[in-house]
Amino acid sequence: MPGSAVPRGAAFERETLARRGQRQSGNTRTQASQRNGRRHGDNEGIIPVLARAVREVEARSQRGPVSPSARTKFQVVALLVREERARIKADTELTESKKADQLKRLDGVATILAKTAASDTTLLALLAEDAVVSDAAKELRREMIASAGMELEEEPEPEADESELLAVVDRRVVPQSVIQRRLSNPFLPPDFSAADERRPKARRLATWELLGPLFRSFEYGGGAACMPLPEPRDIRLPAGLELMLHQAQLIQAAADGHRTFLLADEPGLGKTAQALLAAQAADAFPLLAVVPNVVKTNWAREASIWTPNRPVTVIHGDGDDVNGFADIVVVNYEILDRHVGWLGEFGFRTMVVDEAHFIKNKQSQRSQNVLHLSERIRARTARPLLFALTGTPLINDIEDFHAIWEYLGWIDDKKPLAKLMDKLEETGLTPADPGFYPAARNSVVEMGIVRRRKVDVAADIPARRIADLPVELDDDIGRSIREAERELARRLLERYDMAIATRRTPSVVDGIDHELVRRVATWEREDTTTTTKDGDNVFTMLRRIGQAKAGLAADYAAQLARNVGKVVFFAKHVDVMDLAGDTFAKRGIRYSEIRGDQTPKAREQAIKSFQEDPDVQIIVCSLMAAGVGINLQISSNVVLAELSWTDAEQTQAIDRVHRIGQAEPVTAWRIIASQTIDTKIAELIDSKAGLAARALDGSDEEVGSSVDIQLEALVALLTEALEERERVA
Repeated sequence: MPGSAVPRGAAFERETLARRGQRQSGNTRTQASQRNGRRHGDNEGIIPVLARAVREVEARSQRGPVSPSARTKFQVVALLVREERARIKADTELTESKKADQLKRLDGVATILAKTAASDTTLLALLAEDAVVSDAAKELRREMIASAGMELEEEPEPEADESELLAVVDRRVVPQSVIQRRLSNPFLPPDFSAADERRPKARRLATWELLGPLFRSFEYGGGAACMPLPEPRDIRLPAGLELMLHQAQLIQAAADGHRTFLLADEPGLGKTAQALLAAQAADAFPLLAVVPNVVKTNWAREASIWTPNRPVTVIHGDGDDVNGFADIVVVNYEILDRHVGWLGEFGFRTMVVDEAHFIKNKQSQRSQNVLHLSERIRARTARPLLFALTGTPLINDIEDFHAIWEYLGWIDDKKPLAKLMDKLEETGLTPADPGFYPAARNSVVEMGIVRRRKVDVAADIPARRIADLPVELDDDIGRSIREAERELARRLLERYDMAIATRRTPSVVDGIDHELVRRVATWEREDTTTTTKDGDNVFTMLRRIGQAKAGLAADYAAQLARNVGKVVFFAKHVDVMDLAGDTFAKRGIRYSEIRGDQTPKAREQAIKSFQEDPDVQIIVCSLMAAGVGINLQISSNVVLAELSWTDAEQTQAIDRVHRIGQAEPVTAWRIIASQTIDTKIAELIDSKAGLAARALDGSDEEVGSSVDIQLEALVALLTEALEERERVA
């Protein structure tokens, strides 16, 4: 019915939501325990993250009026405390003593919130049940968790009965202009022309478990992961624009009929333009682009450049200003849940998921929305054009591929789907045959993996290098950091010695028990009480080092700006960005900023000022907020004031500068605090950089099953302390 919140497909959605509720009721307990104390993101529990964040807000309030960004952080912390308290009380798996301990730590966070609100009573309005949670607050939640060394994982949805699940559907919105589009074109029949392709067939491999072997086939390497691409022929472009060869080849593949692409080109090689022009070449509009919030405006701009004859609309909030007759619709992950209903019925013939590694956690609501939309589009349209864009498809594990492949329709939750299964059948092999793995890898690549490196396809982009710049922390702060590191090493030694002493069976290991070292490091990493009781943990220590380095890093950036021109300055924590900004202001250097709590308009103005105003010499960027989707190639120097927890995050930051359009060699100056754990972290990041290199680029570098920098740093610290003790003895 026109005007209804769910005009068509309501029965399908009820069934889908009911099934989701059943699945989640079985998974809630497991996900809850993962979220608290066990591995969650980068293996730090949520409570110490909240504790550090609330101290930031408290410190900010003590310096004067609470800034808008601090107010946003105050609200996010309060919401997370409320949610975590309710979850702990409802968790039947926790013992009473464990519950009491966790609730006590939450009370500590709440006490600081209360004291801060008492000093600025305007904050109390943010604690109200009906307080508005802005998009900036939702984005800041993600940035806050990630900046503490964690990877955002969406909260599991609470178990709900059917009426509650239907209420979720009823809360979805349908913009008025979309209703008008339906009224003007009420008949959008499903396309069944590809029904034969979806029909099940007798399978020789039907009884084999295939997903595990498919993932493992990429661990073994086997050459660059790129499907064969045709030579470009006659690709139409807007006047004045040119394509590089690698871009034109992919567009030609879409024009020739290929329909699913994992476009994993290294950052900076023009993936957005390729997706837009591929849709143009395949005449596959309307197009839906699901993107991070920070790049929505950039997508609209790129669409106006590469496909100027296709009207584009960007969805904000409830979509009141959406153009329902647009050919290109851009929506961000954070508000997708409000619009998934009408988007599934819109009749899209192309779907693009930008920064597709954002959906790697299949349990998150974000991933489920994307997968649901993909399923709806594939059900309505025969052979739709589907793109997953990401320069870093593998962050921690080979199985990061799973959700992306499922979105593209190559697999489902348990098995390969028809087209990929046909390719595997054609090999004549089974996972028991030695030749299966290279053949299976090739079958997946031919489904549409496209990976090109800058060094191979963009010879005109100058080289880049990472230069480590050691700095000495020789003041009181530096001495306190080194003492805190020694205290952490002593605590690890005590844990190790206690474990040796309390063993039920005598130790048979001669020298250092490296297996026990790893277990002790794991205990330390997972012990969320060490922040407040026994001193710094590895996360707080890295943060303190970042604060101590901030002035030195800013001074170096200021020197670069005066000597070589514009500089991009990246930091992980807000307070480090603040300290750098204060330094630039004292030096009389004008700068702009990109932060997670900015409005899109403010963000665009900051980028424009840096690019166009010759007096703006530095742009101070958040690693999370500015690591994707922006072009800053007017600069050729990047200062990394703080270390990331992954090589992928570091690479994304550098590639804001090292991309198509860059005319100068790029140098990333990585500021390292010498004689601290900072140096170990830098070495570990570099040593763990081979995941995508081996899986996608055919490198000989080893691939670990997962990348756990925090654990490895603690292992290195304890091993070094044990070796030193043996030398002294």
